[in-house]
Parts: sequence; structure tokens; C-alpha cells
Amino acid sequence: MSFRFTAAHSSRIKKSTKPPNLKRNASSGSPFAALPRRKPVQRSASKPEPTGEDDEDLFADHLDDVGLVKALATDLTLRDVSQAILYIRRKMYSTIPDQRGGMNSTRIAEVLNFHSSLPPIVTVSHVQALLNSPTTVEREIAELIKKGAIRKIVVGGRGSMGEALIMVKDLDDMVHNSNLEQALKDRFLEILHEHPTALKIPRSMLSEQDAKAVMHAGFLTTATPNYTSTDAFSKLGDGARGTLTSLNSISKAASGSLAAVGGEGAVHAAGGSGGGAKLPGTGDYSIALPTTGPFLKLLANARAHLVTLLSKSRSREAPEQLLRQRWEGNVESLDAASTAKRNRGEFAGVLPGRTRKWKQFYGISFEFILEECVGAGLLEVFDTGSIGRGVRAI
Repeated sequence: MSFRFTAAHSSRIKKSTKPPNLKRNASSGSPFAALPRRKPVQRSASKPEPTGEDDEDLFADHLDDVGLVKALATDLTLRDVSQAILYIRRKMYSTIPDQRGGMNSTRIAEVLNFHSSLPPIVTVSHVQALLNSPTTVEREIAELIKKGAIRKIVVGGRGSMGEALIMVKDLDDMVHNSNLEQALKDRFLEILHEHPTALKIPRSMLSEQDAKAVMHAGFLTTATPNYTSTDAFSKLGDGARGTLTSLNSISKAASGSLAAVGGEGAVHAAGGSGGGAKLPGTGDYSIALPTTGPFLKLLANARAHLVTLLSKSRSREAPEQLLRQRWEGNVESLDAASTAKRNRGEFAGVLPGRTRKWKQFYGISFEFILEECVGAGLLEVFDTGSIGRGVRAI
């Protein structure tokens, strides 16, 4: 047996059997390139990956509650109901951005026309949210209605949202700007001024023809008897229910004319918006305002959307500033940081015209819809004592 024994045979160091072209070139890369790779650590299945909504929820726990905010109005000059109505109307919509608004001239005109088409009304619950005492507000509203300064309009089936207030001066302007004849305008305004607290007008005060004209203008509604949609076109006589003209005369009318589609006001006569003026109604006439339906629909959708934004937080409450950002959308600003991001080609936010606030809600301001939800009993505002005011869903 030979006693020649070297360290090369006893050492565990072995030469690599991989070809040279498969080795990592450590000299050309990072100094850690030669270290062995490890498999990524497997995360537990009980901890799912955070979603974008969870990343946005920075206030998952309940906020500190020092006390509820009794009056939402920050303007100390608001002392009565009339000032509150003007204040609400003035701040209902946000100002259309003059730079990088994301809306062309056609869309801007559409938004402005929609704003001008809505009646200048506010809900009673909104006024109560601004002022301190609801009992005092109700008493003052009743006194102002009796004196003829404001008027209450009630829309059935809408709950608290259906009780609206309008300044008498604004109502008079709407009547003067309507398509009614001047004599009928004066007669209708005289009736309204003689009965400032009335929600309905007796049938004896207006002739049937005048009542139909006022209904078509949108200032009156009436209850109609039940009938089916086929009854409106089932008879050929001139007195067919729900039609202004008979089917016999419609069939003889020239194609493309108003008479070929039932004449002017056919939609109202068939039971559409306007209360069905041709049908014999029952009871007294109810005082109404034109385009009140689109106003209430816009209000209801905006309320529901704000409550949905607050529901993104697990505790259904969030700071007022965070809720404002969600309502405004991830819009870009005009500060130096956002300008620098745009110059570098980075994302600096979306244009205001592409947000839901302007596309669906025509620019309703955050303050307006927040006060509306608080007055309706959907949300409440409280003081956190550290980060300003908080908003909580009820």
C-alpha cells in the first residue's frame, strides 16, 4: 500500500462539470450575481394580496369621535331660511375648469343648458342641515310661506326629497318666461298670490282649457283614473281616451307633420309627463314646477353615489377630505409638481371632464351633496379632534 496521500483527494471541493458558457459572468454584473439563487418565499394563503381598494382605505379603523357637527354651514352670515336657500343655490355646482377641463364647447354648452333647465328649488331637509334647530327652521319656513316670501312644492312618493322650497320671485319669473298667454299668466299668478300656503288649486278657479294649458307648461298636475295603454288608441272617435285627435284624422294627415303623430302635446295626452291633460281628472289640481323630475333624479343618483364612495372604507366612515377626493375623482391639478409630471410624460391625474362628477352629475359640488345626504339622514358629520371632520354612514 502506498503512503502517498495528497489533500486534493481528501478535499470535498470538486470542479464544476458545467460547460464554461453556462456560468454567470460575475465580473460584468452585480457582485451578488455569483451567489446561489433561492426560490421566492411562499406567502400564507390566509393573507391575500392587497387590492387597490384596500390600498386606498388608509383609515380602516374607527376615527375618534369628539362630537357631532350640528350646523354644516361655514358661512356665519346665514341666519334665516331665505339666506340659506340662496346660499344652497349659489354653490350647487362647481365652476367649469377653464384650463384642461376635458370638455369641448359642445359638452360645456350641454352642461350649462342642463343647469339652467332645472328649477331653482332646494329641499327642506337641506335647509335643516345648514341651520342649527330643525324645529326653529320649520317654524320659520311656515312663517315665510304665510307671508308670501317662499313657496313649498310637494312631489308625492319622494319622501323628504319631495318637499322643496322656491323663492316666490323665482316662481314668478318661471311663469313669466313660459309659453302661456299673458292673460293666463296673470290669472295663474293671481291665484298663487291669493293662496300662498296652498299646495293644490280647486278646479273651479280655472277653466278646463286654461288648466290644460297650464298643465302642458308644467305648473299643474292632476290625478287621473286608471286605464290601460291600449285604451288610448282603441277607439276611432274624436273623443278617444288619451288622444288629442282621433286615429281617423291622424291617418289622413300629411307624412312628417305634427298631425301625423297625434298633434302637439300627444305625449301628455297619452299619459306621459304633464299628468295626462286630456283625461278627465279627479280632485283638485296640484301645484308643480317644470323639470322637477330630472332634478330629483339627479339628486337621488348623486346621494346614492356618495354613500357608495363612503362604503369603500371598512368602518363606513372616513375623513371629510378623503371623501372629497373620492367624489372629485383622481383629477390632475395645476401645481408645479403635476406640471412637471406631465412634461416628463408621467401620469398626473385624469381630466375633470372624464370623471363621474361631470359626466353623470353635471358638476354637483361636494359640499352640496354632503349637506343633502346629512339632511336626508344618510350620513352624519362629526369632529375627530385631530384630522378635521369625519363623515359616517348611518
